[in-house]
Amino acid sequence: MRRAALALLLVPLALGACVSATPEERRAADAAACRDYGFRPRTTAFAECLQRRDIERSADRRARLYGAGVGIGGYNGGLGVGWGYGRIY
Repeated sequence: MRRAALALLLVPLALGACVSATPEERRAADAAACRDYGFRPRTTAFAECLQRRDIERSADRRARLYGAGVGIGGYNGGLGVGWGYGRIY
């Protein structure tokens, strides 16, 4: 009985760790990083810094979804053949 109760407590905690940052949190982190790089808010350079960070995040997401770095014969996720985002090479 104790193990079941412990499992019921640990599962939501483990799933909560998988939650990503909200768009507002990502924007605040990006703005802080650009300020740390020396860019001043409300300047073209600051906006370009934010844009570069967003583009890099999108590229990283595409690489994860489409298996950059997975060798020939590798499987990069998805629910099965023809399902989800993954594919078999």
